[in-house]
Amino acid sequence: MAHDEDITGARRRSGVTPESSSIDVQYVVHEKNDYTHHQHTDAEVQALEAKLGGDAEGLGAPMDDVEYVMDKIEAMTVDEAREILRTMLKEHEYDYNFSQALRDRMATLLAGPPEKDDTGGDWVTEIKTVAALNKHYSPYPEVRAITTPDDDEDMPCETLRAHFLGLVWAVIGQFTNSLFNSRFPNISLGSAVVQILLYPCGMALALVLPDWGFTVRGTRVSLNPGPWSYKEQMLATIIMDVSINSAYCFSNIQTQAVYYHDTWLTAEYSILLLLSTQLMGLGFSGLLRRFVIYPVETIWPALLPTIALNKALLIPERKETVHGWSLSRYRVFFIFFVGMFLYFWIPGYLFPALSTFSWMTWIAPNNFALNLITGNNGLGFNPIPTFDWNVIIQNGAPLAIPFFAYLQQAGGQFVSAFILIAIYWTNKSWTGYLPINSSSIFDNTGELYNISRVIDPQRAVVLEDKYKEYSPPFYTAGNLVTYGAFFMFYPVTMVFVLLDAWRPLLKAFRSMARAVKETVVGIFRSISNILGALARGNVREAGKHVYAMFSSDGSIYDGFDDPFTQIMRKYPEVPDWWFLAIALLAFVFAIVVLTKYPELDTPIWTIFFVIALNLIFLIPMTYINAISGITQGLNVVTELIMGYALPGHPEALMFVKAYGYNINGQADNYISDQKMGFYAKIPPRAMYRGQVLSTIVTVFVCYGVVNFVDNTIPDICTPDQKSKFTCANGSAVFFSSSVVWGAIGPGRVFSQLYPTMKYCFLLGFLLALAWWAGKRFGSYAREAMRKTLPSVIFTPIDYALLKPLSWLKHVHPTIVINGAMSWAPNNLSYTTVGLYFSFGFMYYLRRYKTAWWERYNYVISAALGGGVAFAAIIVFFALQWNPVSLSWWGTNVVGGTIDGGAGQQSLLPLPEIGRFGPDTWH
Repeated sequence: MAHDEDITGARRRSGVTPESSSIDVQYVVHEKNDYTHHQHTDAEVQALEAKLGGDAEGLGAPMDDVEYVMDKIEAMTVDEAREILRTMLKEHEYDYNFSQALRDRMATLLAGPPEKDDTGGDWVTEIKTVAALNKHYSPYPEVRAITTPDDDEDMPCETLRAHFLGLVWAVIGQFTNSLFNSRFPNISLGSAVVQILLYPCGMALALVLPDWGFTVRGTRVSLNPGPWSYKEQMLATIIMDVSINSAYCFSNIQTQAVYYHDTWLTAEYSILLLLSTQLMGLGFSGLLRRFVIYPVETIWPALLPTIALNKALLIPERKETVHGWSLSRYRVFFIFFVGMFLYFWIPGYLFPALSTFSWMTWIAPNNFALNLITGNNGLGFNPIPTFDWNVIIQNGAPLAIPFFAYLQQAGGQFVSAFILIAIYWTNKSWTGYLPINSSSIFDNTGELYNISRVIDPQRAVVLEDKYKEYSPPFYTAGNLVTYGAFFMFYPVTMVFVLLDAWRPLLKAFRSMARAVKETVVGIFRSISNILGALARGNVREAGKHVYAMFSSDGSIYDGFDDPFTQIMRKYPEVPDWWFLAIALLAFVFAIVVLTKYPELDTPIWTIFFVIALNLIFLIPMTYINAISGITQGLNVVTELIMGYALPGHPEALMFVKAYGYNINGQADNYISDQKMGFYAKIPPRAMYRGQVLSTIVTVFVCYGVVNFVDNTIPDICTPDQKSKFTCANGSAVFFSSSVVWGAIGPGRVFSQLYPTMKYCFLLGFLLALAWWAGKRFGSYAREAMRKTLPSVIFTPIDYALLKPLSWLKHVHPTIVINGAMSWAPNNLSYTTVGLYFSFGFMYYLRRYKTAWWERYNYVISAALGGGVAFAAIIVFFALQWNPVSLSWWGTNVVGGTIDGGAGQQSLLPLPEIGRFGPDTWH
């Protein structure tokens, strides 16, 4: 290996100096570590870089990425390169992650060599390099930062120790996240933290376990097959990650126990409900593979830090300097991890005012308008609202979510804030008598709604006389904006995604249709052969036909030809029927729950309805998550439909809502982990076995934890719970929804109190059509107006209207509306600082310092999240479980403001009659 000074000398000899290059890379980036990577000599790499002008980043990629495709560059003709670029520009025309700089570069190259270059030599090298890099590697720096277009088949992967560690940490993660599920802000144990612990555990097992084993079908299975490998780490991470988050039905069970005080809850009910809701998502995830794993544009940005951390921990590195940084990824991770771990103690315990840094409210603590507009419990209009990374990442990891998605989401929240202000200050629907941004529901005296005053405690149905005597439920302004945005979200997502992404979705549908056709034809043919063999008395032949019936000659990879899919073809696939079998088992569990527990008062047809609803929305909503890292569930639309269908049945609604949300949510969870395995080249069947086992085991852990917190933590789910186990963003929202949508029903609430809300569905549908039409046909309309209108008329119209509208071409309305949902109890305080980080890392550094960004960005993201999680857990158990009092200005200043709960909490005082709202209600 050449020394740094030798490489510098080689650069000078080839005419490339540090001053002429935007990146001072002293050697090809080390961590890629594949076999083809080292086939090229230093001189060959330096010669290619010299032909590219000594500025590889002008290609949108550092030279270490380019080296992977040097063989392709050498073998490619100019005509082939041109055709590749034309095809890619067409296929990625509406790809939100395909950078505009790359589009412009490709268009320039297709225009031909510069006039001053008679030979076109540099242009030839560059067009072939750009074509080879983007075709045979990836057009996304995000993907190139975490994976490589090669694979080591001999690397240990599905080992006993990988399954053991994955399951152990899945249990620990499920326990921790379920424990803090009821806390707001919540504390989570994420993949980044567990990966850090998985790594030394794996290394320790490799050190101490004996090489004992046995042979199965010619393959030796050993307790210790050698050093702990990257693929083992990834498989253990996938096994852990699929079950690390608290099960959604945690809130379902907690609401029934804490709010509804159901005495009929049994372990059997809870476990069957948990198993059914968790496994059904896994079953449906198999149907999504063709739509959101194999298409190249589905990069799944939210999971990239997890893969980057594993590479930093396990892939060896060679010394290099990138934009002045020579630290290894491994060292950078631990520097940022330790730094954040130590820092979090300041806003997390010693100086909590830094966490909710509503500094303007401290200046005027009794100014109601100022506190509501700028406060952390108000709208959060504050340029510096927090110094707490745990707060910053609540609306998404700013170093993982693409900048376009984070910006558009923040823009949607910002615009909706003014709608919220207008609703509140005009006292629309009596919101002025309530706090502006609470997630709770209230009665007509401004107090928290007491559901026990209006329902039959034996059946949880509304008693009409008590309801009319007490009060209808009222939403805050923040809740109204959130639900209005939800009502718009569903039609926008369905209509716009199907219109905007119809090409890749149609391709996947065709692939699935072929698979279904082959399966159906194969089943009928096999049944015929089985019956014929049995009629002849040949049982052995019949058995062979039974085996063949569950096999397929087709491939789920058919129609996909990117380099990663080609690599994965060599591993045995997971047949579609394996996933469908899991879905069928989950369905049976659901039927058992409905038939054996009549206290739910839920008809069996509801499970068929909710499955059909998920089949309609599953693909477009998962597709949004795959390209942007932003997702939502089907909980609200499920609540609305079931509230109208079964008014007065809150627990029936909660049951259906659990499936409505969790089928989609768990399918996203499982499928994203499968994409993670796809990037890491993990055999699909190994992932399937690990995911199924992990899901089943952690269901029992979740059940144990929900019983523990509900019966052990004092004052659980109350606003003043001293350890912040208020359930404000969990069961409190779940309960509020069950009251409004289930016990009382949307027919009562929205017809009488909020009649205009239903028009948000129509508005969302029309917005999707208008946005898509403008995106696809706006340029034609603009050009037609340019040709027909006089310049004096067209020019001001163009600058005032047409040009700003053209900027919306790369804005996704679903993501914008998703931002408008980020209220009650969240606000702009949870988005603003994240936007600063997103611009710095996901836009500026990604675009202008690509090599540095590829190397460090996702590692830093994982380190910061891991440091917060570790510190928060220690702070909680050491200082907050049995509270250690700390009292000084930094802990008390917030509590002395209106924003902190002191003094006036609503815009308007109660009327003289002692209540607000309609005089009568039904």
